[in-house]
Amino acid sequence: MPWDAIEHADREAFTREPPKTLQGRINYLLRQLGTAKAVAVELGITADSVNRYRRGARKHPPKDIASKIDDAVRSRWQPQVRKRRRKQAAASGITVETRARFGYTAPVGTTDNGRFRRLTVRLPATYAQRLFDVRDSGASDQQMRDIIAEGFKDVYFQDGGGRAMGISDVAINDIDYLDLDY
Repeated sequence: MPWDAIEHADREAFTREPPKTLQGRINYLLRQLGTAKAVAVELGITADSVNRYRRGARKHPPKDIASKIDDAVRSRWQPQVRKRRRKQAAASGITVETRARFGYTAPVGTTDNGRFRRLTVRLPATYAQRLFDVRDSGASDQQMRDIIAEGFKDVYFQDGGGRAMGISDVAINDIDYLDLDY
């Protein structure tokens, strides 16, 4: 889910829309990946199908293939814009909005029952940079959740060291939604 939120935030930065037609999208993927075979492997179809879409001989792919084409194009669209936007976020921080169940480890005599909270928190640049580094290294969603949870612990629950110092660990257990803005 954090992986999807970063992808969604990247897409909000586009300065131009990706190609709208099927032929335009396939041609873009061919330019990016080089061969019809590489595009076919990416989409899970045959190279002949890729060539038929490119020529316009086949105009209406099944919905699952159409969504794979759209995702493949959008994930590669405007890489320099994405890079610039991430660099800015790594310098200034990110805003995380979520509704999730937070649990935490606390001293004896305090509650540690997880409950749903809706939070919007601005995480410092260090967490943004760690999040991007972990994502680029191919980390799991859980590792990304752990970084966000650590940021929430420091910024929201402990208020930068001003309160709740007994909380030693915060976990995000059930995410209803998660959105990032940078």
